[in-house]
Amino acid sequence: MSDLLRLATAGSVDDGKSTLVGRLLYDTKSVLADQIDAVTRASVDKGLATPDLSLLVDGLRAEREQGITIDVAYRYFATPQRSFVLADTPGHVQYTRNTVSGASTAQLVILLVDARKGVIEQTRRHAAVLALLGVPKLVLAVNKIDLVDDAATVFAEISAEFNQLTSTLGWASEDVQEIPVSALNGDNIATRSANTPYYDGPSLIEHLESVPVDADSSGAHALGLRFPVQYVIRPRTAEYPDYRGYAGQIAAGSVAPGDEIVVLPSGIRSTVERVDTPDGELAVAQTGRSVTLILADNVDISRGDIIASVADAPEPIDAFDATVCWLGDRPLRPGARLLLKHGTRTTQAIVGALLERFDEQRLIADPNPESLELNDIGRISVRVAEPVAADDYRVNRHTGSFLLIDPAGGNTLAAGLVGDVLSAVEVGTGV
Repeated sequence: MSDLLRLATAGSVDDGKSTLVGRLLYDTKSVLADQIDAVTRASVDKGLATPDLSLLVDGLRAEREQGITIDVAYRYFATPQRSFVLADTPGHVQYTRNTVSGASTAQLVILLVDARKGVIEQTRRHAAVLALLGVPKLVLAVNKIDLVDDAATVFAEISAEFNQLTSTLGWASEDVQEIPVSALNGDNIATRSANTPYYDGPSLIEHLESVPVDADSSGAHALGLRFPVQYVIRPRTAEYPDYRGYAGQIAAGSVAPGDEIVVLPSGIRSTVERVDTPDGELAVAQTGRSVTLILADNVDISRGDIIASVADAPEPIDAFDATVCWLGDRPLRPGARLLLKHGTRTTQAIVGALLERFDEQRLIADPNPESLELNDIGRISVRVAEPVAADDYRVNRHTGSFLLIDPAGGNTLAAGLVGDVLSAVEVGTGV
């Protein structure tokens, strides 16, 4: 869908993310009149002269009480030019895991900084995480620009520092847009503001409407078929006594009747006989479409297998290096026994060596760390009990990512990227 943009917000706490998201919803007329009335009444009760638009998105009671965002919330809004799905993520450092989750499928991320504080530690941490996740486009929203003296100089200095950082992290200059904004007053959100005469670029919404992004920015269309099997359908009814279909969502490529496929990790080959959907058969199905595949042969396939095109099927691997963002409260040490979830397959895993710890503040890779602490980014070696058919993350974001899970409690402990994605960063430059 070329008119759909998936985006996320990121930034430190109190930099105005919720107000910005509320302003986006308000200026695109994506909230109901009674919601505005409720926010207006709540704002009056707080002694505010204007509606606190952050109340439109801080829906959880705990968030309202603390004045922070603690979960990923998905918002939907649209303009005549484009529709948007926005992942609103929290800013506290202990919730970096939520930023990873929200940004993992984003085509663009709005990274906020407070104009009074500039690029801070959390900004650099978020930029590094977004770079490793392969987020294609970035907007730096320099918020609260109305609260600084000599705003032109402040904006220029923050933009220059951020440009140096993003360049080192691998973004091309045309993929990064800096915009001075005041989410509270609406400056440069829907329309260009007369209060920032030093800025001649687009407003935020103008940029979101026009920024070119691929419908699939994960590289999925460049690959052959990747189809993780979620469910084997066997009704065994009088109407469908012999029906055997393999349901799932196409993670990469396309599929059509007559295509030769291979089932991974078993390596069994067959041919696609039919592509079913609830609305009938398809002549071809593309990335992102949920379908049921009927094969010409009655082969052994179960949940967790991957059906791939014969031409470029990934080689199942049981040991590999990966880059992880550690999200557990307890540190990761060599020898940890965890669960690894790749697509629809979950298998036991052992963490081998800790190869590097990435210092996202200095852009330095420290070799052979003793442990990875909460929110650390590092490169590790992993061995799994059952082979996984994974692509390198730089080739495909969907089939190149995985989770490490606590086998005792089921909590997610790490977001993992297959391969050495740190190589995209000019490690050692120390900006």
